[in-house]
Amino acid sequence: MNTKNSRLLIVDDEADTCANLADIFGELGFHVDTANHGVAALELVTTQPPYDIVLLDLRMPGMDGLELYRRIKQISAGTVALIVTAYASSDTAKTAIAAGARHVISKPVSIAKLIGLVESAMNSPLLLVVDDDHDLCDNLWDIFHRVGYRIHLAHDIDAASLTLQNCSFQVVLLDMKLPSGEGSSVLKVVRATNPQARTIVITGCANDQEIRVQQALREGAAAVAYKPFDVPVLLEMVTANLHPFGDKS
Repeated sequence: MNTKNSRLLIVDDEADTCANLADIFGELGFHVDTANHGVAALELVTTQPPYDIVLLDLRMPGMDGLELYRRIKQISAGTVALIVTAYASSDTAKTAIAAGARHVISKPVSIAKLIGLVESAMNSPLLLVVDDDHDLCDNLWDIFHRVGYRIHLAHDIDAASLTLQNCSFQVVLLDMKLPSGEGSSVLKVVRATNPQARTIVITGCANDQEIRVQQALREGAAAVAYKPFDVPVLLEMVTANLHPFGDKS
């Protein structure tokens, strides 16, 4: 497991649990932050670079873990949530999985199992979707989440540029027509910050967008996928463009 520049957030109202897990994952090379309640966790999520993993208790005073996860997902969709709870069989835990959390781990925690789940999540392909259509982004998140990807979402050029500066992606799905400007601006940022990433242009009617598409292909885009998507074809296209992570310094 390559933990260089990897970030992990632990949220639990038990201070000893936070401290013990922070020691374990700190020794594995993660940058670790901890929070004892939801408000403190959200403060970290909104002010710090994106976390790769959040280890999240469900039952905490004030904001519960399910509501916290939903808010984290809105801010940082690419953060993988692993639920660590004494209530693993509860309806709330099942709802958290349905909302997009990756796994539920029962307390007392098997450290070996937890490390294995974190390692599996860290080895998941990392995908960025840049499109101003929020519903489309949410649908793509669900599609790629089901097959084991980590997916970040950005709806404009500024958000995409910031995300590209903070993360090392393998594939970028990029709409060429964004409300704040042309997708070609994002493609330049991809080349500058994530030269290892393959960019797949996603666009509407072929005739209306052909000039933008051909320009993007000349500037380094790997492929184009036209909306509405044929999901199996899109999955195959993204898989074909995967390759090992490049180092991010």
